[in-house]
Amino acid sequence: MEPILEVQNLEVKFHTLDGVVNAVNGVSYSVEAGKTLGIVGESGCGKSVSVLSIMRLIPDPPGKIAGGKILYLGNNLLEYDETSMEHIRGAAISMVFQDPMTSLNPVLTIGKQIGEAMMFHHGFTRDQAERRTIELLNLVGIPNPEQRIKEYPHQFSGGMRQRAMIAMALSCTPDILIADEPTTALDVTIQAQIVDLTRRLQDELGMAVIWITHDLGVIAELADRMVVMYAGYIVEEADVFQLYENPLHPYTLSLLKSLPRVDSSRAGERLATIPGFPPDGITVLPGCPLAPRCRFAVERCMQENPHLEQFVADHNVACWVDVTTGKER
Repeated sequence: MEPILEVQNLEVKFHTLDGVVNAVNGVSYSVEAGKTLGIVGESGCGKSVSVLSIMRLIPDPPGKIAGGKILYLGNNLLEYDETSMEHIRGAAISMVFQDPMTSLNPVLTIGKQIGEAMMFHHGFTRDQAERRTIELLNLVGIPNPEQRIKEYPHQFSGGMRQRAMIAMALSCTPDILIADEPTTALDVTIQAQIVDLTRRLQDELGMAVIWITHDLGVIAELADRMVVMYAGYIVEEADVFQLYENPLHPYTLSLLKSLPRVDSSRAGERLATIPGFPPDGITVLPGCPLAPRCRFAVERCMQENPHLEQFVADHNVACWVDVTTGKER
């Protein structure tokens, strides 16, 4: 199946007073219609910047998309002018942002904020938009939607605000939904509800989903395919089951070992940690960016940064060392 979205060799830089921050360094990935791509990694690794680039929402200045292509149905979004992008955002590609309290306008009612996208993209009247908004709030599980459309964001709980954001993102039935850490600020019960809601809506609407998170426990329930990022690079990419069963990159291995487990095989073990600090993105050193923190590092790791290459069928990794043996490939 042809991918509905392809990101090819994307590079994003930020010009700051301290120097140029290399936020995304030649990242490539794709997602098929009806499938879910999970992008994981620690804070600052370039996850959110890569998807904000898809929406063309990188603030310029200081940010700059320095290279690459973003192909939606074969068309390069980086060649679109702002007017053309306005018709893509919300209609073809929608995004649920990390913090719904700061993403929603505090002085506009929930109903007005959800309805304006339908009025802009589909030419709905105010009454049509209101009726559709009530349907959407009911779809995402918000009770008494006829009353809630008249309320303001501060009158909603955190979970309800996130549901309202999902309703807004789905208002124009997009082909692609991008969810940028939508469960980060929510308790685990609400997290599970949001994950179940997203999965159900994806099945009903047939949309592709890109789910950004640092929580490997959450994404395991949703994703078909996984991308692991570190320091602006993709270090591993695989089918979700293959990646969890057989991680091939030291960073992925460390992330999985840092997860709390309830099985008896690891009873009494301390959770794994990764020593040191991630690179600042300004100082570009030769070699793999993980090398100073990696227990598998060999001399070549300090001198040459590996490219993402297929190691086994449909499983790509950027590492000079075989983590199963600890020896250089």
